[in-house]
Amino acid sequence: MAWVYLVAAGLLEIVWAFAMKQSQGFSRLTPTIITLVAMIGSFALLSVSMKSLPLGTAYTIWTGIGAVGAFLVGIAVLGEAASAMRLVAAALILGGLLLMKLSSPA
Repeated sequence: MAWVYLVAAGLLEIVWAFAMKQSQGFSRLTPTIITLVAMIGSFALLSVSMKSLPLGTAYTIWTGIGAVGAFLVGIAVLGEAASAMRLVAAALILGGLLLMKLSSPA
């Protein structure tokens, strides 16, 4: 169940990163509220997952999901560049996440 919480925390990290971008420096109320609520939820789920997962594993997976997810949202929703080098960099992060998962206790 810890892995489910961790993935949910990572997905909420993507939500708050996108909402923070939309808040335009916290000058727009609704995206600011979404940012804060998603951050709290993300941190709470991360902390629950850390009850049984190692710190290094949980934190690495959480930040990796957020980083790659925000990168993909940036491309798909915000029209950011999807250059070959950026895609390779994202693939390397995914590879690192896979290795972290495989090297962690069940």
